[in-house]
Amino acid sequence: MMKLINKFRKDENGAVTVDWVVLTAAVVGLAVAAYTSIETGAAELTADTDTFLQARDPN
Repeated sequence: MMKLINKFRKDENGAVTVDWVVLTAAVVGLAVAAYTSIETGAAELTADTDTFLQARDPN
């Protein structure tokens, strides 16, 4: 039984998987943050453009 426990404790295959999961979660989090920032900036630019165009007098 101790041999099985020691073998399980020394096995590092699961640690690599955990590393990849954490790394992937970080990348997804950064992508969501970037998307939110771009979406907010685009909405503000659209509103500013609309305000500018509404103030023009079409002749």
